[in-house]
Amino acid sequence: MNKLNEHCPSRLHGLWALTNRELKKWYKAPVIFLLSIIQPILWMGLLGKAMNIGAIFNTSSIQLPTLNPPLTPQQLQQLGAFFSGLQSNIMVGAFNTTDYFSFMSVGMIAFTALFTTMFSGMSIVWDRRLGFLNKALSTPVSRAVIIFSKVLSATLRSIFQAAIIIVIAAAFGFQFGASFTPINILGVFGIIFLICIGLSSLFIAITIRSTRIETPMAVVNLINLPLMFASNAFFPTNFMPDWLQTIAKVNPLTYTTDAVRQLLIFNTDYTQLAMDFTYVGIFAAIVATIGIVLSWRFLSK
Repeated sequence: MNKLNEHCPSRLHGLWALTNRELKKWYKAPVIFLLSIIQPILWMGLLGKAMNIGAIFNTSSIQLPTLNPPLTPQQLQQLGAFFSGLQSNIMVGAFNTTDYFSFMSVGMIAFTALFTTMFSGMSIVWDRRLGFLNKALSTPVSRAVIIFSKVLSATLRSIFQAAIIIVIAAAFGFQFGASFTPINILGVFGIIFLICIGLSSLFIAITIRSTRIETPMAVVNLINLPLMFASNAFFPTNFMPDWLQTIAKVNPLTYTTDAVRQLLIFNTDYTQLAMDFTYVGIFAAIVATIGIVLSWRFLSK
């Protein structure tokens, strides 16, 4: 029993030391840290505001035929009110909100989580090539701890960036839902934590035996954008082709994005929210377990 008690603190100490090392490479590099903050601002300001889908459904974008006699000012006002109501109905029917920027901003949280975690596999390759992995494997720290430290550091960075996105989106006019409360932010961080655990473990499991940096880069280029656009991050899945809807229904990013929207902009359906958390939690547990098993078997100098 005493030996067990002595061993547990060393595991926690090793996990903290390795995680802190990964985080230091991020927050002690001013350029990288600044870019991690600027990137969400650029996406929110450029992509978010440029894709003003709601503006399509208004009187200025619809060319009315020339009528004889012309419409009176009162009729034009009534017609404008009709199209204004039509715009809201179409947006609510398609996106479940009248503001596409709010819809897309939630997708940006999932995109940032994916973009941050995909570099976890590259970190393993760099540590192997620079010789740090040899040193880590020579210590009493278990191989599972080495892997989990990289997963945890990517997860913490993603949560930080998710908070930045929410603040930036609020400054740009993000419309919170009627059922939103500040406590919902904790739920957002919870689902981001789960999806990042799963995605980081996935990327590490794929590249754990690689010795060339080209391998994780090829993997990232292969599955990054397909994984993102085969989800509801930027467009509702019910408007996708049937074959793509099938893929989206098993994509964990779909459930992550839906959970964040339930917490921030939709009227919260707690049954759907529980299903989202359950699906993403099972995904994270299965992939993390696979990553740990692979680390025991294949992680080598």
